[in-house]
Parts: sequence; structure tokens; C-alpha cells
Amino acid sequence: MKKNILDKEAFLINQLSSSHIGDDGAVIGGMVYSMDAFCEGVHFKREWMTPTQIAKKAMLVNLSDAIAMNASPRYALVSVSIPKTLTQAEIAELTTSLEETAGAYGCEIIGGDTVGGEMLNISITIISQSNAPLYRSALKEGDLLAYTGVLGESKRDLERLFRGEKIANNSRFYQPILRQEFISKSREFLHSGMDISDGLYCDTNKLLEYNNLGFTPIIQIPTHIGASGEEYEILIAFAPHNLDTIQAIAQSEDVELTVFATVSNNSARFPCGSHHF
Repeated sequence: MKKNILDKEAFLINQLSSSHIGDDGAVIGGMVYSMDAFCEGVHFKREWMTPTQIAKKAMLVNLSDAIAMNASPRYALVSVSIPKTLTQAEIAELTTSLEETAGAYGCEIIGGDTVGGEMLNISITIISQSNAPLYRSALKEGDLLAYTGVLGESKRDLERLFRGEKIANNSRFYQPILRQEFISKSREFLHSGMDISDGLYCDTNKLLEYNNLGFTPIIQIPTHIGASGEEYEILIAFAPHNLDTIQAIAQSEDVELTVFATVSNNSARFPCGSHHF
């Protein structure tokens, strides 16, 4: 997808009038509702991944939305488009991996739908609970912008797969790492946050645009880091006086934290292009 496709995505979303739209999930009555699709030919190729890996990542990228909002996943609804070439053994492997991955985060699959299709597509709705959701709003001028983990591995390994090369079974492209404990423990010190699904460049822009603010760089972010999509690390914003506290929480959870910019009253944006193919 190129920029015009991203513009069409934004155009579609802007046609909807609900005030609950705009965050990783919609918060209604203390519950958080989120949904993502994981589609063959857009997010993965079947020759790259086993059914177990496909199902695990499909569930993890959905759980990521809940965790980014400081919500605890409770229930999942799963819809699967099943191609004729998928065997019963592969379907069993797929469903087992979906349940095991959800169960590891205290989430139960309670229903969904199946349909025949040309490609394997998985759409998951996560229903979560949160007493203190972390929104994209509430960003403030002077806040520090930071991200968790080490970015760049997903883009690097995607490029290797395109070249027909093998990647490690524990690659972030296959298995994103979710930062549930870090977000839970640092929530009271955070102003804003979201998961990094479309790359640090694009998702920082989304956060800034949502709050009508810009940024001043503290460090330079190279393209191989800023344009690496599907990382599912967390982008956070917080007041400078809370930096030491948040760094201490990150260290206690063995989470690397990189502060890269200050929120400013300007219109600065990163160059942003889609990582999907």
C-alpha cells in the first residue's frame, strides 16, 4: 500500500461519526472493544509461516491493542476465512494456537464465524476490561515521547522473507513481544500511548495529529527503525519529571526504553509510508 491507500483508510474512518473512534480500542462502560484483521497477502504469506505461527501472531496483534490501552483481555470473537487448500490438520493447528495464545493472557475465545474464501484471513474482536484506560488524547506540549523495546527487526526480517531467506523462529515478525506489566505499572505516570503497528514514524504522526501538536527530535530515528511496521512495541508520552520513575519501571521489567522527541507546538511530522505489501 502506498500513501493514497493510507489516505483512503483515513477517509473511510472519517466517514464514521462515533465519538468512541480514535484509540486502539473503544472504551464503553469500563470495557474496551478492539478488532484487527490478519490477512494473507497483506500481513503474511502462508509459505512463510506455519498455521501455529499465523494464529499466534493474529491473536497477539489483537491483544496488543488492549494492552496498549492498559486493559486486561477477557473475551475474543474470531472470524476465519478458510481456503480450500487448508487441511483439517492445519485448521486444528490454527485453532489450538489461537486458544493457547489467548489463554496465556487470560482471554477466552467465546465465538465467531467461519466462511470459505480464496485466502486465509483472520479477524478478531477483543473485549477487555480497564479501570484506567490509556488514551491517545491528553498529550501535552513539553511531554517526552518514547518507545519500548528495540525496533527494526520486523522490517529487516520481512525484507529477508521477500528475498526467499529464512528467519529465526523467535523473530519479532513472527512473535511480537507485548508489554503488559510495564504499561500496567507505569500507567499513572503516562499521559498518552498506543501500540506501534504501522511503524514509529506513522504512529507518532497519528498521535500528534490526534492532539494537534508536533515534535522536536531529541535523537535522529533512522528509516530502518522508524519505518519498521508490526513491531507492537508501545509508543508513550509523559511529563519530563516522570522520566526517572518510568525508566526505573522499565528496568525492573527488563524493557528497553528510548526517549526520542519532545512534544512541541508545531506541525512537524515524520515521513510516513505503509509497510504492508
